[in-house]
Amino acid sequence: MDRTAPPAPSDAPAPQTPVCDAAVPDVAGLLDGMPRQRERCVTGPAETPVTPRATATADPRLRVPRLQRLLPTPTGTPFTFGYGAVLALVSLVAAHLDPALVHALHQGSSTDVVHLVRTPVLVMVASAWWIAGGILSPYALALLFVLTALERRIGGVRTAGVFLLGHVGATLATEVPTGLAVLVGHLPASSLHRLDYGVSFGVAASLGALAGLLGPWLRWPLLALFGWLLVIDLIAFTDPLTDWGHPIALAIGVATWPLVRRWYRARQLLPAG
Repeated sequence: MDRTAPPAPSDAPAPQTPVCDAAVPDVAGLLDGMPRQRERCVTGPAETPVTPRATATADPRLRVPRLQRLLPTPTGTPFTFGYGAVLALVSLVAAHLDPALVHALHQGSSTDVVHLVRTPVLVMVASAWWIAGGILSPYALALLFVLTALERRIGGVRTAGVFLLGHVGATLATEVPTGLAVLVGHLPASSLHRLDYGVSFGVAASLGALAGLLGPWLRWPLLALFGWLLVIDLIAFTDPLTDWGHPIALAIGVATWPLVRRWYRARQLLPAG
């Protein structure tokens, strides 16, 4: 019976684990005087080198705040962009007109009792084209950011509806009692012609509606801060009807929470595209 002789030892060197350069981080810029070091790679079943998986690097775009979403755009927020552009244009033109002419235009656009009785729709629309205090007033800046955030969540038509609801609702809630007070003799007849225009009621209602779509950590501080500013205005008592109109408009916005939340959920279900 033949015996099989063991294989003769081979003079060839034993296979070595391949070395990879790709897995070594480039530190030449940090250690100029040291050559690049080499590390061993892990081999797969077929003795093929397997390059270690590189550590995933964060997308640099994620580290940059998406500030563009805070501002209106023609395609993303067409209502806010168009309305804001018209308000800016009106304010710039008014800044170069004769002050007497601008005052006459304000009076013609005022939502006072007399105008509301004669041309209610006209003055409701016309009064919303002016910004009391100018284009850099706090309510002008609030309009830009609040309407943008609200429109991105519920859409342009519904945002316009919330704004109009606050504008009209708070105006009627302050002017109708004024007319009744004049009628029964509690206020002078001059109160029927008080100057009342601007976007502040609509902005206050939109802010109240937007708060219902925010998380609690942002919703309640926002409402508390804005409410405190309104209380300060009421304490100052410089323009009682307007100062009372702002809390009313805010309450109108808060009352729309069930509606705007339903709109927001419905919008989330729409297919992207």
